[in-house]
Amino acid sequence: MKLCSFSIDGVARYGIVTERGVVDLARLVPEATLRDFIAAGGIGRAAALADATPDHAPDEVTFEPVIPNPDKILCVGLNYHDHVQETGRTVTANPVLFARFAGSQIGHGQPLVKPLESDEFDYEGELAVIIGKGGRRIPAARALEHVAGYACYNDGSVRDWQRHTSQFMPGKTFAGTGGFGPWMVTTDEIPDPSRLTLVTRLNGEVVQRTTTDLMITDVPTLIAYCSTILPLLPGDVIVSGTPGGVGAKRTPPLWMRPGDVAEVEISGIGILRNPVVAEG
Repeated sequence: MKLCSFSIDGVARYGIVTERGVVDLARLVPEATLRDFIAAGGIGRAAALADATPDHAPDEVTFEPVIPNPDKILCVGLNYHDHVQETGRTVTANPVLFARFAGSQIGHGQPLVKPLESDEFDYEGELAVIIGKGGRRIPAARALEHVAGYACYNDGSVRDWQRHTSQFMPGKTFAGTGGFGPWMVTTDEIPDPSRLTLVTRLNGEVVQRTTTDLMITDVPTLIAYCSTILPLLPGDVIVSGTPGGVGAKRTPPLWMRPGDVAEVEISGIGILRNPVVAEG
């Protein structure tokens, strides 16, 4: 099942994406947001609502970030060997983590915004993990029981700001740089997140390709590690890392420019597509 957040005429909604259109769950259930719906155990109820008459055609809605209001977005760096190699770094004993803020995210079809302050705007295709059941110190062996679903993510990175200090955060959370969508696919359709293929394209050209079994730290271990630090909550997002092929490490560098179109496609999920614009 595909669940999305969207807006109609500026009004925030959420729903089920079907082959016939988008079912507006906000008119059928009491929860105000998709995060609230997940927290209330709504995914178990959603299957019975999927056959409802669709309210909107997909091209009538504005897709918003899958979870517009997560309590936290935990991003993983250097989680594929080819990306570690191209950056000249070494594999660490534990995952490299940094935070992204909800206000930096955009939905499918919305523009990625190249900031005024930089021309070094890079793509990073990634698998996003949406938490369904919260917990603290979740054992890796039970971790997938805590997942609501998976989505595509483009962790758009402002590389010179990322390099300002040893901390990644400044270049990782500029406004309008985190593409998240187009929807989340629930775990009944993706029981094993290590069996997915991820492809990133810029203007139709493949720039990244990997399979998720090549992650250095797999999804269950990421959940266990992150939940040791603080409790994970329903709707939290773990962005699991990008493979090799980023624009910053090409010769010459390949930056996203206004007028470009970036796509992140993950098997079993779909294609997150975003045009690139200049700020202002």
